[in-house]
Amino acid sequence: MLRRAWRAAVALLAAVGFLVLFVTVTPLVEWWGRRLGDVWADSKGDTLIVLGGSMLDHGVIGVSSYWRSVYAARAYHDDGFRRIIVSGGPAGDPTTPVSAAMRDFLICEGVPAEVITIEAESDSTRENAVRTARLLEGDTSRKVLLTSDYHMYRASRAFAKAGIRVAPRPFPDVVKMAQRYEGRWPGFLMLCLETAKIGYYRLRGWI
Repeated sequence: MLRRAWRAAVALLAAVGFLVLFVTVTPLVEWWGRRLGDVWADSKGDTLIVLGGSMLDHGVIGVSSYWRSVYAARAYHDDGFRRIIVSGGPAGDPTTPVSAAMRDFLICEGVPAEVITIEAESDSTRENAVRTARLLEGDTSRKVLLTSDYHMYRASRAFAKAGIRVAPRPFPDVVKMAQRYEGRWPGFLMLCLETAKIGYYRLRGWI
């Protein structure tokens, strides 16, 4: 019995060690991130839809929200979108919706306040899509969706299911993390979680 337990423990440790080594030294994370990025293009249009991400305390945007805001500001200045919609609710801070904090960041980056509309009630990707669809009902402008690479596959399909046809504009989030050895394992865990969410959304018929 003891020998069998020892062999099982050794096998488990060997498997974990192999996984850590495989994730760290191979291009798995970058490849996986690019696949979930779906269609890689700097899509252009009239309305840019930006999805909220993480939120810290005291109204401070988290890392994912920061990078989505940075790339949204670049897209506005480079490609002349007429309107930006930022979608995202409380995200951990009930006093400040993530969309409001991201709007303030965009204004600081030179985007005119009158260009930005926020959707501040949603707390999931599906709700981002459903509530934004209500906000844009009857709008015939060309719409572009901007979010992190790993999030684009699920997000673009959730929007399509909600009745909004969007052109994807992912940016390198996990792909950028994968350029550093120390970023590959956190990126791998993010991709595992996102893939599980994709499976859940498929089961629920949301994508």
